[in-house]
Amino acid sequence: MAKKYVFISRKLAPETVEKLREQFEVKMWDYEDQPVPREILIEEAKRADALLTMLTDKIDEELLSSAKNLRVVANMAVGFDNVDVNAASERGVAVCNTPDVLTDTTADLTFGLLIAAARRIVESAEAVKNGEWKSWSPFFLAGHDIHHKTIGIVGMGKIGEAVAKRAAGFDMEVLYHNRSRKTEAENGLGAIYCEFGELLQRSDFVVSLIPLSNETFRIFNADAFRRMKNSAIFVNASRGAVVDENALFDALVKKEIAGAGLDVFEKEPIDASHPLLTLKNVVALPHIGSASVETRLGMMNLCAKNITLILNGREPETLVNKLWLSQNS
Repeated sequence: MAKKYVFISRKLAPETVEKLREQFEVKMWDYEDQPVPREILIEEAKRADALLTMLTDKIDEELLSSAKNLRVVANMAVGFDNVDVNAASERGVAVCNTPDVLTDTTADLTFGLLIAAARRIVESAEAVKNGEWKSWSPFFLAGHDIHHKTIGIVGMGKIGEAVAKRAAGFDMEVLYHNRSRKTEAENGLGAIYCEFGELLQRSDFVVSLIPLSNETFRIFNADAFRRMKNSAIFVNASRGAVVDENALFDALVKKEIAGAGLDVFEKEPIDASHPLLTLKNVVALPHIGSASVETRLGMMNLCAKNITLILNGREPETLVNKLWLSQNS
């Protein structure tokens, strides 16, 4: 019997790939710095029993309709807005993601981004390198305190809760907005539920950790930024498209808000000429929320495990489309 075929859309750690090769035929796109071209991904999907994909890979109706053997898409991310989950479910294809394993790592980066933006750390480091540090003076590169301030977390999932824990160590008041109340966060972390508009008005730091959906697309728009304090710092570690980037640029230029820390952008990689990158009060990172060696290895291995389980007729550990269970029970 021919081995089942697995296609991996980006270069992964050798140990992860070898685990899969023990049971399956595996092919990997191993050009580390560039995503697999769309036409190649579609051709590979036609043959594949399993795809191990990245956020940069669009798994849509066009691809799924030609992937007759496909049984699982293991997406190496918590988010899965790059996958048409309904279309996959209609075809009996399991969609898996990588929650939990990256929660603390992403929360660390999110809070670090908040600190960097508030205390002007990147700007200060560049000033030293550029010879701009001539002497000590009271307000030279003075930023904003973090301790005893108010943080507003939009999207109180597991990463949001982990950010709230870190905020507690800075004696911050924690506000949150979510589709549903999170009593465990309220009871365990002292988080206070607010409507979106109230959170914007009260927070010194507004942190976006919401998934991208039709409802959240550009939810941070000109009106949202006008509602924030002039001293507020906006941090986005979720998805770039939840922000109207032109509105954010205008808000920063007009000093409607004080600064921004951004790990994600609507178009990635962001173009070096993008207006946001011209502003000193913007800290911009290349989508590295989960980018620690330990966590990325954990994400890779979880994807490989889910593929192995499904191709061997077993239930995966982290299934997105629960409908698949009833279809395959």
